[in-house]
Amino acid sequence: MTPSSNPPPDLPGAPQGVAPDAVREAARYASQSPLHGAAGEAALPAAAAPSTVKEAGPWRRFLGDFFASKLAVLGLVLIVVMVGSALLAPWIAPQNPYDIGTLDISDAKLAPGSANMDGTMTYWLGTDGQARDVLSAILYGMRTSLLVGCVSVFFAFVIGAAVGLAAAYFGGRLDALLMRIADIQLSFPSILVALILLSILGSGVDKVIISLIVVQWAYFARAARGAALVERGKEYVEAARCMSLGWGRILWRHLLPNCMPPLIVIATIDLAHAIALEATLSFLGVGVPVTQPSLGMLISNGFEYLLSGRYWISFFPGIALAITIIGINLVGDHLRDVLNPRNAQ
Repeated sequence: MTPSSNPPPDLPGAPQGVAPDAVREAARYASQSPLHGAAGEAALPAAAAPSTVKEAGPWRRFLGDFFASKLAVLGLVLIVVMVGSALLAPWIAPQNPYDIGTLDISDAKLAPGSANMDGTMTYWLGTDGQARDVLSAILYGMRTSLLVGCVSVFFAFVIGAAVGLAAAYFGGRLDALLMRIADIQLSFPSILVALILLSILGSGVDKVIISLIVVQWAYFARAARGAALVERGKEYVEAARCMSLGWGRILWRHLLPNCMPPLIVIATIDLAHAIALEATLSFLGVGVPVTQPSLGMLISNGFEYLLSGRYWISFFPGIALAITIIGINLVGDHLRDVLNPRNAQ
């Protein structure tokens, strides 16, 4: 009697057409696996599922790179402290140093930590020759220095970027003319150009701002032109031209955003330069008026008292000026590394 030719019955739940021995071997292997059970059943589909982790966006990458530097974070903290103190000066300053009615000449040139005659106020940083609280004068003077620096850099940025983009886009004689003007301006020392302009325009906050704009616009123009020359031949610019877009829209909507990294770095560095230059002009007596003094004028007011031992009148405004400039330079130096395309991963 010959054995039956019918195949053995399939195991319960086994797929049709699969050998029972293979099913038994797979079941035995699964029972011995550490992933056996509910955890293993859940782990297998999860491992096979496609990854849903999103790549970090440009802003997230920028912030991550920026805050990776301790010096840049320190510079940012210094800037926030100095700018915040200047903005809140009317509320946090011990006195209004320019309200003559609150000044008592008997409190002039008091050392740091001294109290006034009736003991109602302590001058933590001392007083100057006009009996003004040095701490309050620094807070109010910082407002003027930051105002002059920020406004001058903003307008220099706008003018310089417009000149540089136009020179690179149109080229030819316009490019040669604009860049020769920029070269002539850059050939003179900044302090000399500012002194000449202020001798013509006179003193005043607005006059100082105008002189600083004239001094700084050429730096932005050269940087914008160099970046725009690289971008001008790329496909998106050619596509914009083929779409018959106006040159103004191409410059401001397409070229400028791609030329921003070097301009941002220069703006940061020029802000520190503008504040230092304004302080120099005010120290020389050709900057802001006495009724609206800056840190440079506060340093100048105490310069004559240095040899008599009253160092604090000039020393503390100088420290405030140095802290502000150092903070801006620390941020600008790291921005140069972060925004450099050669450092992109």
